[in-house]
Amino acid sequence: MNRSFEYFFNTLRVTNRVMNYFFCDFEKIKENVNEIKLDLNLLNALLHSTNIKKTIGDIFSRYGQKPFEVLPILIAVRNDKKDIFVVKTSPLDEAYNLTDLFHNPEGVYKFLTDTTLLQLFQNKEITNLVDYVFGIETGMDTNARKNRSGVIMENLIEQILNDNHISFRKQVKSKEFTELKKILGKDIKKFDFVIKNKEKTYLLEVNFYNIGGSKPNEVARAYAGIGPKINQNPAFEFIWITDGYGWKSAEHEIREAFDVIPGIYNLTTITDFIQNIKAH
Repeated sequence: MNRSFEYFFNTLRVTNRVMNYFFCDFEKIKENVNEIKLDLNLLNALLHSTNIKKTIGDIFSRYGQKPFEVLPILIAVRNDKKDIFVVKTSPLDEAYNLTDLFHNPEGVYKFLTDTTLLQLFQNKEITNLVDYVFGIETGMDTNARKNRSGVIMENLIEQILNDNHISFRKQVKSKEFTELKKILGKDIKKFDFVIKNKEKTYLLEVNFYNIGGSKPNEVARAYAGIGPKINQNPAFEFIWITDGYGWKSAEHEIREAFDVIPGIYNLTTITDFIQNIKAH
């Protein structure tokens, strides 16, 4: 076994970014666009209108406010939010709910005017709302990248466990284990994986950090606190599988955790953990 911090640190992977998922989840983007595609196609009439105010009224009289409820996505705001408070031009102005504007044609016209979308429509700078929203969704999807490294890592660990015929459960809450109540108190912890064999129950946390920052630092400190507490009970062992060059800028924090948690592995040293599980 390679139980040395230097080996662990020097074998950290540069990245786990995969081209077909990490940067953009186009399946999710298409799904989001398709959910409102009919409304967007209906509102495309505004782009070709010589009298947008009249066209708004025509659409409203025939279909009501529903088609206009998708308008927030045109300014990169999820259309399922119902409490989008805004002010006119200054924080000192009285706030109002943006979605209230969609109750009548005048409010819709005000929305388009105040957001300057009306000008874009009139100048033909937007030619198709479906294509436009696809671009908006692609941009907004980048916000999800911070979670994708973890998802990719969890999927990989699941594959490794399956390939080695190791039984496990996913997303298990700590309250299932009465023995941990005294250790964790009122805090309810959800473990990514739980593996149980004849010897003990292994509680696994899994993550991957492509970049450094406050998050890995906080996680290292938290696990350095909770890991030794769990390990006080011989029936349990806390296992942390982590990787990524994000740790290169947090060497001190991960080293401190490594010193107090025997079960820290990366994607190279995880073979030691697998061998240990199989041996018992």
